[in-house]
Amino acid sequence: MDPKKIILLVIALVIAGGTAFMARSLFTQSAAPQVQAAAIPVQPDGPQILVATRSLTVGTIIEPDSFRYQPWPKELIESAYYMKGEAEPSALTGTVVRVAVTAGSPITRGSLIKQGERGFLAAALGPGMRAVTVQVSQSPASGVAGFVFPGDRVDLVLTQSVTGGDGPPLNTSETIVRNLRVLATDQRTSSENAEGKTEVTAYNTVTVEATPRIAEKIAVADKVGHLSLSLRSLADNQGELERAIAAGDIKVPDGTDPKAEKSMMLSIATKPSDSNPTFVTGADVSRFQRRSVPPVGSSSSAPSPAPAAPSTVIRGAGGDGPVVRVRRGSVKDPEVVSVGGK
Repeated sequence: MDPKKIILLVIALVIAGGTAFMARSLFTQSAAPQVQAAAIPVQPDGPQILVATRSLTVGTIIEPDSFRYQPWPKELIESAYYMKGEAEPSALTGTVVRVAVTAGSPITRGSLIKQGERGFLAAALGPGMRAVTVQVSQSPASGVAGFVFPGDRVDLVLTQSVTGGDGPPLNTSETIVRNLRVLATDQRTSSENAEGKTEVTAYNTVTVEATPRIAEKIAVADKVGHLSLSLRSLADNQGELERAIAAGDIKVPDGTDPKAEKSMMLSIATKPSDSNPTFVTGADVSRFQRRSVPPVGSSSSAPSPAPAAPSTVIRGAGGDGPVVRVRRGSVKDPEVVSVGGK
């Protein structure tokens, strides 16, 4: 190749490379500068407000570990925030979230609703749940003697007397619903008095949280017989879990995912159940009580019918063949029935 052509080719490549480098530098310098948020200084000894320690969904009941104080820029303080020194955190325990709050966000006064305020029960209900009032007591001695408080878990027991025939009635009781959350007793959503002390009082009505189907069953049970409460232990979740797995009410997660297992346990702990009811009859308590209802029209006190006279087989005269003389009940004259044959 001609040396002159080689020199011209090298010069062209150098010029092209230099032009590309200059164009890249020009575009980089003309690009819009990135905007960075100015850091707002937060003074450790400045104002502090209440923020959520975890995500608080609508209907969550506030507990002492649901919030904490955190330093906050003075320029961003709002009047709706709970400031340290102006609000007692203990006063917020037991309130219900009515506006969702994300983790780390300030808790505002409008996001919580206190006990006794309008709409408290509606905010305390879980999604898809209903509040139903149960008539559980006509005397101070029943209803666990007043020791069931809002927030407790109870079973609902139906007691009734079933009549049938002319004998004594069948006395029976059955647990129709399990794991109901108590929302209020006698229109009280708190068990504390004005001094902040737990007060034990007798009550006649209890408002519980239930699914729409269970609410319908409770309404019918209230007309059928007498309803009473059975207080549940806090350690009953394991037994309920095994019963729900055996009945197929819940799906066991595959593998050993701790988060899935925790979610399964939480669903059992907060879900009322009306499956697999248990019952007891009067005969299970006393030998002098019935075990079942007699058929309608039967009578345990009515005399037994007289036994029929034994049939007598005689030979008819004139070769008519054998006949049977049958005496029916209290009829005096027997009936002669031919049975044929020789």
